[in-house]
Amino acid sequence: MTSVYKNMLAAAICGLCASGSSLAAETIETVTVTASRSNKPISAIPNTVKVLDREALDQQLAMSSSLLDGLSFTVPSLTPAHQKMTSNGVTLRGRAPLYMADGVPQSTPLRNGERSAFTIDPDFIERVEVIYGANAIQGVGATGGVINYVTTGAPETGEWLRKVNTSLSTDSLRDSGNHYKLSGLVGKKFGQSDFVTGIAYDAQDIYYDADGEMIAVDPVQGDFMDSQSWNLFSKFGYDLDSAQRLEVSANYFNLAGDGDYRVVAGDMAQGIPSTSEKGRGEGDPTENEALNLTLSYTNRDLLGGELSAQTYYYDFYALYGGGTFAAFQDPDIAPVGALFDQSALASEKAGAKLTFIRDNTFWDGLQLVTGIDYLRDNTYQELAQTDRLWVPNMVYQGWAPFVQLEQSLMSDRLRLSAGGRAENVTLKVPSFTTVAGANNTFVEGDAPDFSEVLGNAGVVYDISGNLTLFASFAEGFTMPDAGLILRGVNSPDQTVADLVDLQPVIADNTEIGANYKNGGLEIAGSYFWSDSDFGSRILVVNGVGQITRQKTEIEGLELTASYQFASGLRAGVAYSQLEGRFDSDSDGRLDKDLDGRNIAPDRVNLYIAGALTEQVQGRLQYSSLLDRDFDGGLPQHNFDGYQLVDAVATYRSRELGVFTLGVENLLNESYITYYSQTLTYVNDSTYFAGRGRSLTLSWNKAF
Repeated sequence: MTSVYKNMLAAAICGLCASGSSLAAETIETVTVTASRSNKPISAIPNTVKVLDREALDQQLAMSSSLLDGLSFTVPSLTPAHQKMTSNGVTLRGRAPLYMADGVPQSTPLRNGERSAFTIDPDFIERVEVIYGANAIQGVGATGGVINYVTTGAPETGEWLRKVNTSLSTDSLRDSGNHYKLSGLVGKKFGQSDFVTGIAYDAQDIYYDADGEMIAVDPVQGDFMDSQSWNLFSKFGYDLDSAQRLEVSANYFNLAGDGDYRVVAGDMAQGIPSTSEKGRGEGDPTENEALNLTLSYTNRDLLGGELSAQTYYYDFYALYGGGTFAAFQDPDIAPVGALFDQSALASEKAGAKLTFIRDNTFWDGLQLVTGIDYLRDNTYQELAQTDRLWVPNMVYQGWAPFVQLEQSLMSDRLRLSAGGRAENVTLKVPSFTTVAGANNTFVEGDAPDFSEVLGNAGVVYDISGNLTLFASFAEGFTMPDAGLILRGVNSPDQTVADLVDLQPVIADNTEIGANYKNGGLEIAGSYFWSDSDFGSRILVVNGVGQITRQKTEIEGLELTASYQFASGLRAGVAYSQLEGRFDSDSDGRLDKDLDGRNIAPDRVNLYIAGALTEQVQGRLQYSSLLDRDFDGGLPQHNFDGYQLVDAVATYRSRELGVFTLGVENLLNESYITYYSQTLTYVNDSTYFAGRGRSLTLSWNKAF
């Protein structure tokens, strides 16, 4: 731990301990986190957790239609989103998070398509649960943490849920900068059965920067701009009796580009961002398609405990933009340098989760959580225009029994926890021949496997009723981007068994922190460090990603504070600082900084929110992304920070519904996104300006 971190953490904890008396009960204490597998209240979890309820989501979505953009403000250690249909380079605490929907993994770790955050419309999400830091709670993929979207359910009261939401957005009132959305939900509980179903449609035109220029559509990763999306959502439940319940849910999401705009290259050297112009680009518009099907069973009275079982099916397809990249060339199809192609990723998952929870097992205060998970993932990548297989059909099969124990002591003031998860994984790869861009190399298939016990331990101590300290250690794992490794093999006599880079990434996460609450005052602070002896870092060469396996270490500090005045007005501040290093030459010494693809900028967020009148509420938020120089990197990829201000006002009427006006980038700040400033493979066509001032007027009404 650096001396700076030690001093800041000590000051924060001393400040907490110096503060005063009794704790007023807060609603957040009763919130349970389903992504933790044990439905624990937040106060019992020995690491940083954040839950965003529907009201918090509405506030952020009023200023941006992208949920990931909104999360980047409320979770400061999450990389600022790119305002594009991609999570490329978006990390949580410097590592990739696992995206989930109702506990079903949406991520595609075998070939990271970086679209996993965009598989459901935000209007069907009831809350978002964020568990910070590497863990193996949900299996593969959570080296940075877990982001779980919990979908809407039918009202428990038996009343009808009938809700309509509409919104109109405009980029400074320009004719081609208007965007529309309409969604509806209906649901009800009838005796032992209940249902909820909904539909959403969203049409986005072009965005404008602060200088009045059309922002460039992303020619490869894809974009929200110039697109239309549909979402169909349904959930049906049946209570077998007072303790048992069956539930089935389905969600279909499709976001497809219209292809009405093409890129006009900018000039990075001169600081001139790329822009858009009317006209179709080459190839087919980008697309994201996802289907989730789940069947769940719960029994709250089985052998003195609670059993939950879930089976799921997930089908994902993503089409990316293209180019005449060197990797796409094949002289048997077209002259070298003339062949345009674009890639598509397909991933199909089937899995099951079984969890049993029992309190007071063997003796008072001991909670047992045990179960087993199974996952089968088929993933491949093709070159869509020429019908070539770029990445072979990889089959991941994994099963993992787990056990978690928690002992409550001192009238629940002290909680000690420990557990382990035994991962047993096989990756089946058939023999295949790479494309011409990789020398038509034959690679002999195999089925490498690995077994690893991933442990965790934690302690939560409620010192005085208003001050809680916690500490934890957890291991998480993921697969390296196997598709990048396999498609790049270009030398003969290679076998899948020989490719050491296919070994899993194991990341350790250690965290210490404190939470303090007293009346309207809430303060939290945590320091963490994370390391991986055989980490995974992506390089981009000639427009194509390559994997390099190197030791990495990341450490960070997070501080938050808020105060609610007697009037109901609440003000808050959040600070996040990250540092990451890696061993670039494999000599055992960490000699360079991780770049912007891995590390979020240091950040300060401020907000003030509350009632302006009896029917009007307002929120003003400010975010400052601080300058950063990357040691060992090229100066042109250092970050010049920027500041953004957003505002939202809400008017509530029992008869008319809820009207909301949100303003993103209120001061019309001109800036180049963090993504475009820091990622080493950005070029003149992907050098993006940030969105200028935009206004969103929405109306929703419950009938």
